[in-house]
This record gives sequence, C-alpha cells and structure tokens, in this order.
Amino acid sequence: MNKSEVLFVCVHNAGRSQMAAALLQHYALGRVAVRSAGSAPADEVNPAAAEALAELGLDLTAEVPAKLTTEDVEASDVVITMGCGDTCPVFPGKRYLDWPLDDPAGQGVDAVRPIRDDIDRRVRALLAELLDGKD
Repeated sequence: MNKSEVLFVCVHNAGRSQMAAALLQHYALGRVAVRSAGSAPADEVNPAAAEALAELGLDLTAEVPAKLTTEDVEASDVVITMGCGDTCPVFPGKRYLDWPLDDPAGQGVDAVRPIRDDIDRRVRALLAELLDGKD
C-alpha cells in the first residue's frame, strides 16, 4: 500500500509549515511522507517556532526553508496552505486544504505556542483521517 504524501505550504517556509511538517513526521512514524515548502523561503527557520517545538522534544535546527515547486505539488496527495494567501499549482485528484493560522513571524515563543498547539491538533486529526483503515 502506498503512503499518503502531505505538503505543507506557507510563504516563508520558516514557521507554520515547518512546525506542521515536524509534527506530522513525529506522529506518523514513517506511515506518511511529509514535505514543506514556501513561495518565498526565508533564510532560516523562525527561532521562536524552533523553540516552541523544542519544548515538545522536536528539533527544527537542521531544517532549511525550501522553495515550492510544481513537482512538490504533483507528488503530494494532500496540499495544505497555512492561511497565508499562498497559491499552489492546482492538479486534478489532489486534496487542497487551507488552515487559517496566525503568522509566527516576528513573534516571541509565548505568542508562537498557541499557534503550535493549533497546528498540533490539526495534524493529529489529519493523521487519524489519513490512517483510518490503513493499520
């Protein structure tokens, strides 16, 4: 059976999409392929996002924001934009979701924690849906 492939997209690929990808990889335990990208990638992952995930034992320090490509979208079953107005190439047969989330850019870790927790809830629900009947 093929693994579902999920792509998380936000403009800078430095906060929301990086946190979502790390959380899904953590919970999926290899059962889902995960990638993240942005239309205008930042130079580095948002330090407050990295700190917020470190509180959960997840390390984002080795991650590098990536440029969104048509190939990323083509390879994915589910494409999730993070409430940032980003647009993705649209292909038939793909599932597109938009998660309206606050932008952690320029925020301290105290402001990023609720965003992280919102993403965490959404990722857990998505994983349960993707794995429903596959175990």
